[in-house]
Amino acid sequence: MPSDTTRRLEGFYAVVPAGGAGTRLWPLSRSDHPKFLHDLTGEGRSLLQGTWQRLAPLSSGVFVVTGFPHAHAVAEQLPLLPESDLLVEPSPRESAAAIGLAAAVLHARDPEAVLGSFAADHVIGDLPAFRAAVGEAVAVARSGRLVTVGIEPTHPATGFGYIRAGEPLDVPGAPSAVQVEDFREKPDAETAAEYVESGQYRWNAGMFVARAATLLDLLDEYQPALGVGLRRLGAAWDGTQQQRVLREVWPRLPRIAFDYAVAEPAAAAHRVAMVPARFGWDDVGDFHSLAAVLPAAQGRLQVLGDEHRVISRDSTGVVVPSSGRLVAVLGLEDVVVVDTHDAVLVVPRSRAQEVKHLVDELRMQGRVDLV
Repeated sequence: MPSDTTRRLEGFYAVVPAGGAGTRLWPLSRSDHPKFLHDLTGEGRSLLQGTWQRLAPLSSGVFVVTGFPHAHAVAEQLPLLPESDLLVEPSPRESAAAIGLAAAVLHARDPEAVLGSFAADHVIGDLPAFRAAVGEAVAVARSGRLVTVGIEPTHPATGFGYIRAGEPLDVPGAPSAVQVEDFREKPDAETAAEYVESGQYRWNAGMFVARAATLLDLLDEYQPALGVGLRRLGAAWDGTQQQRVLREVWPRLPRIAFDYAVAEPAAAAHRVAMVPARFGWDDVGDFHSLAAVLPAAQGRLQVLGDEHRVISRDSTGVVVPSSGRLVAVLGLEDVVVVDTHDAVLVVPRSRAQEVKHLVDELRMQGRVDLV
């Protein structure tokens, strides 16, 4: 239920694309049990459950878009999610198809609806600031623009994309909104430092808000094959022909990320706005960032899980004891140790982003049972 300080945004629906394997968090995150289903903050809830709890009080409804292998786990973790609002993809088709499917289904149910897409695996710190930013984004979206929420950078990160801010917009109810000049890919360290120093850039957290009708129109213009197919799916979704149309249409949809399909070309045409925000955000993309969201442990190891399964001396870093065995760490600084029932990872935190290369190697060796 909404708290006394949370105002529900009528006609606003949250969309949560829940996909990906989280390969940088292997061996904890696997293709059959990806990171959004894990408790990675030590708060007793998965990232997906945290996302639901953050969005449900704000919205008129929450849609979750996920793949068939994860549908049962999603339904178990979110018992209040109506079955009709769990949209199951037969196969992965990237984020443009996932977000577009939700837009098409929602538009068929409510042609005036505004939707906001928020990833299932993000951690948000300041909830009132998050809610305020979403409220501004919805106000701007009602004017027909595609809107993104840009996170004020706290350091020159090379693992995130960036958004370049333009001139302020005069939109009632959205005093912070600005024009988006363009989206920038993940930069090198020198470029990231220049971005942060300039004050013109925000991190691209992949949060997008728009009228469902606007989003479908943009898909029609920039990705017509997607637009046509998704509109067919939206029209058939709540009827008896859903599965037949899904079998016909889904395999033919282009595989493309939402940023490339819609956000970047729309920004080039000056059709994208941004609400700058500061609310503490992390996508927990690897074990280095995991340490930032766990409770601090000055001068000792941070533990995600049962602390009684870990003993250490003169060591710092992160340990995930998931196998039931005791994990002992001696004399290692800023290390990551992940112990699961069938794989053990030991890596310096400074090289945490490279874990995905180990997953690639396992796939090349045919060890799909481990990924």
